[in-house]
Amino acid sequence: MLVWVVFAVAIFLLGLFFFLARTFPYFIQDVKYVLAKLKARRCMLKYMQTNFTILERFLEAARTQPDKPFIHFKDETFTYQDADALSNKAARVFLQSGLVKQGDTVAMLVGNEPMFVWLWLGLVKIGCSAAFLNYNIRSKSLLHCFNCSGANTLVAAAELQDAVEEVLPSLLEQQVSVYILADGCKAAGVESFREKMSQASSEPLSKDLRSHLTLQSPAAYIYTSGTTGLPKAAVITHARLWGMSSIQFLTGVNSRDVIYISLPLYHSTGFIGVTGAIERGITVALRSKFSVSQFWDDCRKYDATVIQYIGETMRYLCNTPKVTRNNKKPFLTYLRLAIGNGIRADVWRDFISRFGNVEIRELYGATEGNFALLNYSGKIGAIGRDTFLNKRFFPHAVIKYNVEKGEPVRDSSGFCIEADKGEPGLLVSEISARAPFSGYVRDLQQTEKKKLHNVFKKGDVYLNTGDLMRIDEDHFIYFQDRVGDTFRWKGENVATTEVADVISLAGCVKEATVYGVKVPGQEGRAGMAAVTLRDGLKFDSVDVFKHVENFLPAYARPRFMRIQSSLDVTGTFKHLKVKLVEEGFNPNLITDPVYFLDEKKKNYIPLMMDIFNGVNLGEIKI
Repeated sequence: MLVWVVFAVAIFLLGLFFFLARTFPYFIQDVKYVLAKLKARRCMLKYMQTNFTILERFLEAARTQPDKPFIHFKDETFTYQDADALSNKAARVFLQSGLVKQGDTVAMLVGNEPMFVWLWLGLVKIGCSAAFLNYNIRSKSLLHCFNCSGANTLVAAAELQDAVEEVLPSLLEQQVSVYILADGCKAAGVESFREKMSQASSEPLSKDLRSHLTLQSPAAYIYTSGTTGLPKAAVITHARLWGMSSIQFLTGVNSRDVIYISLPLYHSTGFIGVTGAIERGITVALRSKFSVSQFWDDCRKYDATVIQYIGETMRYLCNTPKVTRNNKKPFLTYLRLAIGNGIRADVWRDFISRFGNVEIRELYGATEGNFALLNYSGKIGAIGRDTFLNKRFFPHAVIKYNVEKGEPVRDSSGFCIEADKGEPGLLVSEISARAPFSGYVRDLQQTEKKKLHNVFKKGDVYLNTGDLMRIDEDHFIYFQDRVGDTFRWKGENVATTEVADVISLAGCVKEATVYGVKVPGQEGRAGMAAVTLRDGLKFDSVDVFKHVENFLPAYARPRFMRIQSSLDVTGTFKHLKVKLVEEGFNPNLITDPVYFLDEKKKNYIPLMMDIFNGVNLGEIKI
């Protein structure tokens, strides 16, 4: 009997040893991360008592380090003192116009330039907020976004004057004040903002102008990407902005760093790069638009130590030809940290292999969300960790999700069920005083649509992130797909992101996006991929077939392949699929070459009308 007890104890201790050996390297990191988040939370609670906003932090930096460079842009450098003075001038233009009052919103149609920052700082100084319009949108979409904000004033960049004039009659009909950032303007009903700003005083403004602001007041309205329809304006309160801006603190950015930002400031990815820099009191190297050819030159020019990325920009950089300069290690000098989201595991490995041992801090979050994840351990491909401590202080879960019905799976009591390890599920985060959800401005229906009620107990409310995640045995969390992008085929769920990643590794394929299309007489949706080809290469149908056959299960292999010269993307490089889904695989609607997966011939063959008709009539099985 004693022998069996000793044996059982030995087995237990051995198991405990292996568990600790496997877990311990991450345990300390887990604790440090949660402590850092709690520290940031405590700071925010302290700020709430005094209504200390990001603007107040900026003014503090302008007082304590007036001559420190704040923004490098092209060949110009603006110190914190310069930024303070220029934003004072911008604020006075709004005040002197008499059209902007405390609490108003001003819409900004401005690209990446220092003026974007001066305008926002100036508006907060007088107790107002800004709506950041995507400068790529036009016509009805532009009017829709403007009207969502409730603004009665629009400020637009000089190069966007044509876009403004296109909707000017509608704006003037609504009695909107329109300003252009040009030295002069000939269009009737449009005034020059720069001209007025050059004449305005740079003297400090009274704090009384913003005395009504609290951390629950809106700091900005930032729009969703609009990949599935018209963009929605997410409310970013001053408290939420503090939380978003703490990312640089959590990733170890220090006062000596210089952060390079080439992502659009109208989107949260770029904007929180600037506000995070203000929180840290560091220098921003700003570029008007991401450029593969100029990226490393800029990093060297401005001595950048930190870069911001999204997955596609990293992939673009890795696709550049391998070159060396003066036989020295190419490109990198001071760069040590990359912060962003959406990088594929293969691109991550390639980036480190090519450009040096740069720490990559992959994060997860949504503009309108109340929850974020950060991969602080450096596990390639993961977006964070599922730990008891993080869930205790910031409740969230990955729950079972029925892709076909488009809703969470609930038990006999009506409550949601947590997904098993390795099983894709829907990420939800609890809505509470600690993690509020402000929703979308003037869109109560869409705001309520994001909420899930009675998730784990009666009366609780969780935010439906719309993202499918998977947690592995080591508690790492991996992004799987957007709920709307995942489709069901042959009784299986197909994650478009995973399939696109596989197709992108085929020899001739440069870029791929995957979506589901309706096929008459078939349940679910058949997979279809739109791809672009590498320079100088043709579509190698046999090789692509072999590739998908080797790396994808039968149900996940795209039945149709569409060859395009380029893929439509948003300003933050997210693929636009609405039109692709609408056109389906119909040759009558598509001018691009389309191929059909023929399993008998083990090839992707051209989709001719006879094949199209055969598929629609059910004569050809897919």
